[in-house]
Amino acid sequence: MARKYHICVKLAAQLLIPSATWALTDPFDVREATIDSVHNALFTRITTCRQVVSSFIARIETYNPVINAIISLNPTALSTADRLDARLASGNVTGALFCIPVLLKDNFDTADIPTTAGCLALADNRPLHDAPTVAALRDAGAIILGKANLHELALEGISVSSLGGQTVNPYDLTRTPGGSSGGSGAALAANFAVLSTGTDTVNSLRSPASANSLFSVRPTRGLLSRAGVIPVSYTQDSVGALARTVKDLAVALTVMARVGYDAADNTTAAVPTEVRGVDYSAALYGSSLRGLRLGLVGGFFNHTASAETSPVNEAMALGIRHLRSAGATLVNITDAIYNTTALAALDVQTFEYRSLLTAYLSSRPAPPNSFADIYTSGNFLVLPSGYPYITKSTVSSTAAPAYLPALHAIRSLTQSLQTTFATHALDALIYPEQKNLVVKLGSPSQSGRNGILAALTGSPVVTVPIGFTAASGEAPSGVPMGMEILGRPWSEGVLLNIARHVGELMLVRRMPPFANGTVESREYGTVPVIRPDVRNIPKQYPVGIL
Repeated sequence: MARKYHICVKLAAQLLIPSATWALTDPFDVREATIDSVHNALFTRITTCRQVVSSFIARIETYNPVINAIISLNPTALSTADRLDARLASGNVTGALFCIPVLLKDNFDTADIPTTAGCLALADNRPLHDAPTVAALRDAGAIILGKANLHELALEGISVSSLGGQTVNPYDLTRTPGGSSGGSGAALAANFAVLSTGTDTVNSLRSPASANSLFSVRPTRGLLSRAGVIPVSYTQDSVGALARTVKDLAVALTVMARVGYDAADNTTAAVPTEVRGVDYSAALYGSSLRGLRLGLVGGFFNHTASAETSPVNEAMALGIRHLRSAGATLVNITDAIYNTTALAALDVQTFEYRSLLTAYLSSRPAPPNSFADIYTSGNFLVLPSGYPYITKSTVSSTAAPAYLPALHAIRSLTQSLQTTFATHALDALIYPEQKNLVVKLGSPSQSGRNGILAALTGSPVVTVPIGFTAASGEAPSGVPMGMEILGRPWSEGVLLNIARHVGELMLVRRMPPFANGTVESREYGTVPVIRPDVRNIPKQYPVGIL
């Protein structure tokens, strides 16, 4: 399938582009741009790769000062675009992501941009190599446009960091964008790129998707290599992508999964032979919702009426009506194990964080080279709720007496989850990503999220937009909400197919009003420097004091 795509693209380029330069016949609007729309504009000579990249940079320059989603831009982005334009003119076009601008969460290693995880202590962390998933994106023709802010070191869900400051939700400037991949979510919602990447230790890919009207995928543990990404938990970490459409998400997953087995992350050895090399975009077509059996997890709702919970429950109720009208059967799942408070007690990241972070840093050419180096530097963020996490990580390890019993309980939970699927003959489980709306700026934590089940069991999940609250003065088009679709291991194709049908049923995605305008095209000689506004860190989050 990939080879056929490359041949078609190459033929199109040879037929349509006779010379290395041409005059633009019509401006290309990058708002809500998709992989297909960028390629169509390139191959029909409406635009150039340089102009596509320049247009996204112009949007970042215009709107990033409001939402503070970007930590850095890639100084080689424009020169890379020029090289791709030369290839386009000569007909040498390959790659499913040819000239597709991608923003990386700033915990993915890149050889041409510092990898900071939003931490002042890591401001000069310059990896020698790209993470394997980043290399796969580049090999497919993607342009790494820059790095997005995150919750510092991916340890919480409100997307504030000592280096990057506080990222703001583009739909409601009084709220957080979810997290920890909140910069990736906010930037993509505001049309700063076509795709973005994220990581997920408990909720961190799915929370920003839900809060920013996006699609995301947390794949089965092992499908994507986690090597070259600043770690938190061997048991729970995952990497993935965010997109504005299911099709773009499927293409991104296909490309990132091409890494295959990676000795630097032994979980990749578990991928079944029949899953390797799958084209997930092909899985989007055919099938329907009719006859599907979807388990509705009752324990993942908060039915206490309030301004923060009722809109979520109403959006889910509407989504359920749509699913039933399309022929799906909803099965109520009431097992006591599906309780997020009880599941949170199994979280093992604080046992694993210190040793994993030290292992990552010890391979770096310059300090800091350990967990202790960072947390004695004075250059890190402190959260009222988050720094029991660090003090616990300081004294905990995988040798702690409670660690092995927790792993045993996680294995039992994983078996119980599969029993639920078998007992009820389910195709997937569904539930709101968050029981309440994404929290306000200054909140101590991102409360009410439901991501722990997938994080512990390593199950695949696709997040889909399911609605908006009513418009208000603070949220002119409403606050977005999302739903998780969780499946059996290696069922990403099934989940993406369901997500496509749900997306077509509900047609939820919309742009944030503040960033809805066009931005005048600009000619850049060099990539501008982005300086995050760290002045907007809420005053209750000090830097460097334990």
